[in-house]
This record gives sequence, structure tokens and C-alpha cells, in this order.
Amino acid sequence: MGVGVARPVGTGPLSETGRLFLHAVDVARAVFARPFQWREFVQQSWFVASVTIVPTALVSIPFGAVIALQLGSLTKQIGAQSFTGASSVLAIIQQASPLITALLIAGAGGSAICADLGARTIRDEIAAMETLGVSPIHRLVVPRVLAAMLVATLLNGVVSVVGVLGGYFFNVIMQGGTPGAYMASFNGLAQLPDLWIGEIKAVIFGFIAGVVAAHRGLNPAPGPKGVGDAVNQAVVISFMLLFLVNVVLTAIYLQLVPAKGM
Repeated sequence: MGVGVARPVGTGPLSETGRLFLHAVDVARAVFARPFQWREFVQQSWFVASVTIVPTALVSIPFGAVIALQLGSLTKQIGAQSFTGASSVLAIIQQASPLITALLIAGAGGSAICADLGARTIRDEIAAMETLGVSPIHRLVVPRVLAAMLVATLLNGVVSVVGVLGGYFFNVIMQGGTPGAYMASFNGLAQLPDLWIGEIKAVIFGFIAGVVAAHRGLNPAPGPKGVGDAVNQAVVISFMLLFLVNVVLTAIYLQLVPAKGM
């Protein structure tokens, strides 16, 4: 297929960053290679969804509650309770939902992907595939990365709905907010690009989580301990990249999309 697995040649952070970037480029190129591994893609999508959907839904409830309670208290102090709905819903859709989804995709799905590929690597299965002329990137990595992107996008919608409902409940029921004002402020300040940026973030975060997990899984230290260390490294690296990319995407979005007024 012309796409191989990068092997470590250095140990410095710059070398590792460069290898990770090249790995991401190889994955992006291999997406368009044929034949596409549909069966592997469906299996991995179901697997990633099965290990993340329940934790994601459960985590989104307290996130929505914390955001609603904190913003409700703050807007009450400054006399802007009518804006509680807009501020809490936009915070959930733009920031909380993509991050919650990505963190659980990286922590649950990504760790499983890294462990699976790491076990294959130390058993020399990856080397055997390369010897036979089969690209591990095309055969194993691409379906897993695309599965992470698909599940992240779908879960982002679930988290948005659950988080908004949780925020509505805690603001209206527990803080005595007005349902009409909650929804009116959201309709007055929210716009369609707010939803699109959340979905775009979810897709990018899913790609990052999948690529990092696959990269560390294909390049572990020898032995079972090396696989365990690779899983830990994949989760930590994914979290750091996700927060960094989130800041960049948010800054770009706020510069390109003007805020909507009442």
C-alpha cells in the first residue's frame, strides 16, 4: 500500500512529536486507499460506542448541572438571570460536550485501541503483516481512527442533549429560574454555527484520540510492561493535545463568527 509503520529512531520530545505528525499524515493518506475495511470499521465503531456511551451520558449530567448552577448563581449576583439559558447552553454545546466526548473516547476507546495494537506489536503480528506487504495503517489503524471520529460525532449530540436537559432541570427546578426566560435567551443569542463548531471539534478530537492511541500502540517498548506504559502515554498525550487544540479552535471560531445579539 506504500504506507508503513513509523519506527522510533529517537527519544526526544521533538522526535516523538515529528513521528506522531507523520503518523497522522500516513493515516490521512491511507483513508483513501482501497479496498476500505468496512467490516473492521463497523466492528470498531460498535466496540468504541459500547465502552463510551454510558460513561459519556452519565458524565454529561453533572457537567451540565455544574455549569447551570455556577452560571445561574453568577447571573443572579449581577442581575442578568435572563441570560442564564443562553450562557449555560452555549457553554455546554461549544465547550463541554466536545471535550467530554473526546476525553472519554481517548480514555476508554483510545486505551483499548492502544492496548490491542500494542499486544499485536509485541507478538510480532505487525511485523508479519509488513513482511507480507500488508499495511498495518490501512488494515488496522484507519478503521479504528474513523470509528473514533464517527462515535465522537454521534456522542457529541447525545452529550449536548443530556447536558442541556440537565442544565435546564437544575436551573429551573433547583434555582427557581423561569422556563420561558431560559429558552428565550437561548433563542436570542444562539446560532447555527454554535452547533457546527461543537460537531467539528468532536470530529477533530476523535481523529486526534485515534491517531495518538494507534501511534503509541504500534510503537511500544518491548514486553507487556511496554504496552501498559504505551496506554498510559497515549491517554496523557491525547488529553494534552485535546485541550490545546480546543483553545486554538475556540479562538479561531470567536474571531471568524460574530456574536449574535438579542
